[in-house]
Formats: sequence, C-alpha cells, structure tokens
Amino acid sequence: MDANAVNAFVNDCYPELGSRCVDIGQDFAVAEYDLNGITRRPGGYISGPDQFRLADAVFWFLTFGVIGRMEQMNVTSELSIRYVRPALGEQLFARARLEARTRRSVVGSVWLWCDRDEARKVSVCQGTYSLPPESSGESVS
Repeated sequence: MDANAVNAFVNDCYPELGSRCVDIGQDFAVAEYDLNGITRRPGGYISGPDQFRLADAVFWFLTFGVIGRMEQMNVTSELSIRYVRPALGEQLFARARLEARTRRSVVGSVWLWCDRDEARKVSVCQGTYSLPPESSGESVS
C-alpha cells in the first residue's frame, strides 16, 4: 500500500474529504490539506475546524497502514486537539504516529504544521480509532 493507492481509495469512497495522503507506513501517515478557497479567520489564520478535519483524516490513513488494508469503517472513537500557535500558511500538513494497537482499536498522536515547516508545529492531537471486525466487507488490500 502506498499514498497513491490511499488517495484513489479515498477519492472513490469519500471524494469531499479534501485531504491527500503524502506518505504512509505501518506506524505513521502524512497528509496535506490544500487550503485554497477555504474561509480564513481574521488575520488569515487557518481555523481550528480545518486543522481538526486534517487531523482526523491523517489518523484514518494511519489505521490503513496499521491494519494493512484500506477500510471505510475504521471510525473515530475519540479525538482531542490542542492548538500550540496560530496557523498561517497556504498548506496544512499532518503526521500521525501509532502509539498503541489492540484487536479493535488504534491509539495515535498527530502533529500539524504549515507550509512544509514541520519544526513549527501549530497543533497536536491524540485519539483512538475503532476498527471493525475483519469481515466487514468494506476493505481494500
């Protein structure tokens, strides 16, 4: 599985997502969100909801790498976000990292940053995704 396969899968099942997988492995995923056309906060800031949206998407991508298949029915169980500094930029990026996995869940953390400046984090998330039984029928290898 690679980023192109993830993007093709997501475009088929959830085309309005607006996020694109950049890289994926067994314990991480990286995604970007093109901010052209979104409404900005006063001062040009990227809104909290847009940051949260990308964090949730990259976490979903992470679950694909962790379980080794692309699965529509991996769902957010819990996700919290902390805003570190104002987010200013033309692109928003996120990196999800696996913290723990059980039979039915994936626990991870996500860092977000703008314009390829990964050292300047704008927010951090932690959460859990619930995994469906392996026989859900909604997956792609």
